[in-house]
Parts: sequence; structure tokens; C-alpha cells
Amino acid sequence: MFQVGDKVSVLDDDIDGVVVSIKNQEVTIDTSDGFLLTFQANELIKIGNSAEIDFNFSKAKVISEKEIPKPNYINKEKKSKKEVPVPDFDLHIEKLVKNYKSMSNYEILTIQTETAKKHIDFAIRNRIPKIVLIHGVGDGVLKSEINFMLGRYDGVTFQDANYQKYGLGATEVYFKQNK
Repeated sequence: MFQVGDKVSVLDDDIDGVVVSIKNQEVTIDTSDGFLLTFQANELIKIGNSAEIDFNFSKAKVISEKEIPKPNYINKEKKSKKEVPVPDFDLHIEKLVKNYKSMSNYEILTIQTETAKKHIDFAIRNRIPKIVLIHGVGDGVLKSEINFMLGRYDGVTFQDANYQKYGLGATEVYFKQNK
């Protein structure tokens, strides 16, 4: 049945080795891990002879076989070619006027709120469904003024804009439109 030098595998375990001795029905094998273990002959199966055995292994090869390839995350959302990006309007004073250093806080806030009102009215007139007003974080004075102003419009809802894109310094404005 088995001969010394045969390569065997244990049926109910993940152990391979080479037969080193046989005594009645007990077979002693030298495992690939270097241990001498004894099994009953009916617990083993012959898988080759010792000339075919290669216990050398490459750690890099084993790791590469075990590694799960990382998936490439690509945004698979199909964007419609008709889809227009949401317009965003920056209300920072340095974007609106050249010389703002000599202006008072009241004048700055007035210019910013008037500009926001112009953009909102433009969006309503041109039936733009959504805009983003970038007001910055700051002390929240401009944000509260914009929120107060937006609350006076009918058919207008608003919320904080996309945090990943704008942080906490922007408000997204939606315009409900009658068809």
C-alpha cells in the first residue's frame, strides 16, 4: 500500500508529508512543517513520491496568492450630457469689490446681501432649480442674514450645502417652480 518515501496527505486535515516508517497499519510521516506524526493507513492518501516533493516556498509568492486585489473605485454614475452643473456664487467681499479695506462692516454686509438677492432673483427669473451661495464660516452674520432673506421668499427652500465640497460655509437654495 504505502512505501517509505511516498508523498501522502491526511484525509481529514490539511497536513502533507513523506512516509518515513510503516508498522502494521500505523504510518509515520515527516510533515512539510518538520514534525513526525503517526496516522492509521486508512487516514492517509498517496499523492506522489518523495522525488516530486518541494517543501521550499517563497514568502512573497504565498502573500501574493493570498492578497485580495483592491478594487479601483471609480465614480460609475452616468451624468447626463444635458445636466448643467449647479451654479455657485461666492459672497466673500474680496470677490465682489476691489477696495474693501476702508469699508465698514455694515457696508460690507449690505453689498453681500444685495449680491445674494440679485443671484436669487436671477435664478427665479431664469427658472434655475438650484444655486449655492458661498458665505464662508466666520461669525455667521452673513449666513443668518441670507437665511432670513430666503425665509421671506415663497417657494424657496434652503439647507447647508454639500459639506465635502463647501465645508460649513455655503447654503444650497432650491426653487420650487410651477409648470
